[in-house]
Amino acid sequence: MLTPFHIAFPVTDLDAAREFYGVKLGCPEGRSSEQWIDFDLFGHQIVAHLKPASASEKTHHNPVDGHDVPVPHFGVVLAMEQWTALAERLREAGTEFVIEPYVRFKGEVGEQATMFFLDPSGNALEFKAFADLGQLFAK
Repeated sequence: MLTPFHIAFPVTDLDAAREFYGVKLGCPEGRSSEQWIDFDLFGHQIVAHLKPASASEKTHHNPVDGHDVPVPHFGVVLAMEQWTALAERLREAGTEFVIEPYVRFKGEVGEQATMFFLDPSGNALEFKAFADLGQLFAK
């Protein structure tokens, strides 16, 4: 059994976060206040905390498999069927991807399906899946 993780992250608009995480990604909402919202992200607790936007914050990228991966980012490892369904759902919703859904490291150790996109506050999310979950930490 997987142990659920907890992550808290800043958002600039709780209503936009509720629409994005609750409706677009289909994450059930848990507890909330005027300053934060808990969401169930595929069995993991994520908490959107209200934080005004700062013009001084910049996005950093690292090269991975020929793509500029945004840093920081967070996300979930899904079953391949869930990943495929989510990728299609996001495409149908007109999501602008930072990195379009594709298979990274094809034919190599650690082969994985991945996609990156931003939430309304500019937080980068990565959702990935492995045909063989045993490759998750393979070197």
